[in-house]
Amino acid sequence: MTQSAAQATPVQPAIKVSRKDLPLCCPRPEDALWNMHPRVYLPIAAGGEAVCPYCGTKYRFTGEKPKGHH
Repeated sequence: MTQSAAQATPVQPAIKVSRKDLPLCCPRPEDALWNMHPRVYLPIAAGGEAVCPYCGTKYRFTGEKPKGHH
């Protein structure tokens, strides 16, 4: 094998979420039902980024943060 596993696996861009998506959960309501893991809520507003512990999906918060989050 000439490629490493890191090179063979494409990096998925972060899914952009905004205030209307809060509270953020993975999988999201619009995700396909055939490949779901247990729903987990991700704290994204304070840090601006979150990664799902089940599937590794990355989320990035965009826009105005809700009040109380700096």
